[in-house]
Amino acid sequence: MSENLKYEIARELGVDSVVRTEGWGGVSSRDCGNMVKKAIEIAERSMAGK
Repeated sequence: MSENLKYEIARELGVDSVVRTEGWGGVSSRDCGNMVKKAIEIAERSMAGK
């Protein structure tokens, strides 16, 4: 996953402030899981459109 995509998803899920202040290690396991789910959704939509 690209850094840009990670930050975009973090913004969408509202955890970008945690990333800015604490780094990626400060993001909870639940939020990381939600980020992965979102990334999978984006990838599936991208593949469906091709």
